[in-house]
Amino acid sequence: MAALLEVIQHFDDSGAEIVHREPPTGSADIKLGAQLIVQDNQWAVFYRDGRALDTFTSGRHTLTTLNLPLLGKLVGLPFGGKSPFQAQVYFISRQTFTDMKWGTKEPITFRDSELTMVRLRAFGRFSMRVADPQIFLHQLVGTKGRYTTQAIEDFLRDVCVARLNDLLGETLKTILDLPRYYDELAGGLKGRVADDFGKYGLELVDFLIGAITPPEEVQKMIDERAGMGAIGDMQRYMAFKAARGIEAAANNPGEAGNAAGLGLGAGIGMMMPGMIAGAMGAQGRGPGGGFAPAPAGGSGVATTPCPKCQSAVPVGMKFCGTCGTAMAAAATCSKCQTPLTPGSKFCGNCGRKPRPAPSNGSWVRCRNSGATHP
Repeated sequence: MAALLEVIQHFDDSGAEIVHREPPTGSADIKLGAQLIVQDNQWAVFYRDGRALDTFTSGRHTLTTLNLPLLGKLVGLPFGGKSPFQAQVYFISRQTFTDMKWGTKEPITFRDSELTMVRLRAFGRFSMRVADPQIFLHQLVGTKGRYTTQAIEDFLRDVCVARLNDLLGETLKTILDLPRYYDELAGGLKGRVADDFGKYGLELVDFLIGAITPPEEVQKMIDERAGMGAIGDMQRYMAFKAARGIEAAANNPGEAGNAAGLGLGAGIGMMMPGMIAGAMGAQGRGPGGGFAPAPAGGSGVATTPCPKCQSAVPVGMKFCGTCGTAMAAAATCSKCQTPLTPGSKFCGNCGRKPRPAPSNGSWVRCRNSGATHP
């Protein structure tokens, strides 16, 4: 025989219970005049014969036909209306559950305008609470004696991810713009998910996006792209890296390290003249393609690369100081005598167009000055 309940109340020590039923299994004998105690953070829904008769808020309630008017028709009168009857009480928590997580179980495919097809993972947190206890009981709990956040978290997570797929396709064009869209995505996603939660008697309180990330290989590509933009002049960057490599090789101890350092230094040393010449040549060129004169009072010298070893040779030198190759004297403007590079269409100093070269494309060296002229 079921126990007779005279005081009905429930305390949740776990903090994870959304619904608890008294008694936990089946029904119990409850008589009129029994005390129902509901805490501040609870609702109590009174059930008999599978029907919700009333919802009680916080406080002490005496079960009578006055606060349960439908009960007067269900309880027999042989004992003056005080006979026991079978019933259940569902306690529903009103607190906000904050430790709720959502995330993608599998990467979702996103069509990116710059990176083509990208697979994304996303995760975050949300908080929710019960807004309508009877709808929540009817839609999700049913006849379960205990219902926790773990029982509903997977379902709510899938709802969040499904709405995220739709929102990403409508809002975002490329994942490179993600940082400035986080707040907009979180707000839009909260609005869409809130409607889904409302159908089950739930209220979405907060919705936070922790991160939306592509796979590691795509992240590396983005890092490389950002690095190329930060480098700017690749030639100067390579010269800098070569110098750092020589320094590291010189400081590398041990016989194996010295052998490796010598090999690295030899290889980089062969590359250095061309890289330095390119870097110095870029600094020494004037606006019109000619070589800019050295700044007054400075140590900078206009140079031209050696045609054989690519070493930087100061303008006006007749031989390369590295390999001894004869240097062709730079052509000069016929008007202002500014040095010109072969192929220049205009003088960078006065804007005069050089005289056309002979039909055979050769240059003639002057016997007196050594300069070449077309």
